[in-house]
Amino acid sequence: MHIGLVGLGRMGSNMRTRLRDHHITVTGFDKNPDVTDVATLKDLVKAIPAPRIVWVMVPAGDITHSVVTELAGLLDKGDLIIDGGNSRFTEDARHGVLADKHGVGFMDAGVSGGVWGLANGYGLMVGGSDEHVERAMPIFDALRPEGPREEGFVHVGPVGAGHYAKMVHNGIEYGIMQSFAEGYELLDTREDLIKDVTGTFKAWQRGTVVRSWLLELLVRALEQDPEFEEIEGYVDDSGEGRWTLEEAIDHAVPMPVISASIFARFVSRQGDESPAMKAVAALRHQFGGHAVKKSD
Repeated sequence: MHIGLVGLGRMGSNMRTRLRDHHITVTGFDKNPDVTDVATLKDLVKAIPAPRIVWVMVPAGDITHSVVTELAGLLDKGDLIIDGGNSRFTEDARHGVLADKHGVGFMDAGVSGGVWGLANGYGLMVGGSDEHVERAMPIFDALRPEGPREEGFVHVGPVGAGHYAKMVHNGIEYGIMQSFAEGYELLDTREDLIKDVTGTFKAWQRGTVVRSWLLELLVRALEQDPEFEEIEGYVDDSGEGRWTLEEAIDHAVPMPVISASIFARFVSRQGDESPAMKAVAALRHQFGGHAVKKSD
């Protein structure tokens, strides 16, 4: 199999490597000349044998729309576009219609795994027709973690369903991160009683009901900087948490935990140097390589 991959940033470049390691030929395009395989999108399309599959892995919003629009005009009838970025699910229907006008198929794929996906594999949530999912399955099997397919991959439903599932996944992630961070701050305030905060979290990694990959990453961050002295408690959000909350409001679904975690991030940008928000910033850096603000 030979596919195209547009966007060779932190995740895209790792995905290209993982796919190649699983014997899938990948021609990648990126505006960065140091990492791209071809000079233009047009060259990318020419390099791939028909019927083509092109995976788009660029920032959500106008950039994704621009790339999908250009690709739809360059590809031939029967080709397939997969949007693997963090697009809002409402954009998928729009892009599906746009691609269909050119006879090109469209799928959306929610991808989780961050900068660790190269070694560990990526959790995949896809939306699209049964026909398109079956056609792209060798790609999904190469990207997902080793083990049973259903533990790292799901065909959620029609176009838009993959990104919807990923949106909810990220909303849940916000809440889990916030609770770990608040627990860290409480432990850290009791220096008179708690003599080993890092060790406490480390001891929770096996046998306890809160063990998880996020907990492992928190331990990793604490071992690197036990008091989070090197970073500020400033936490960005990339959109999915807000979209989850907006959906909850539209459908009258109560989400007190997720909404509180989002608002806590807003507070962090107003100069609140809370240890909890330093922990959240450290976690985002650990799993996604997200930038942190260095402390003075």
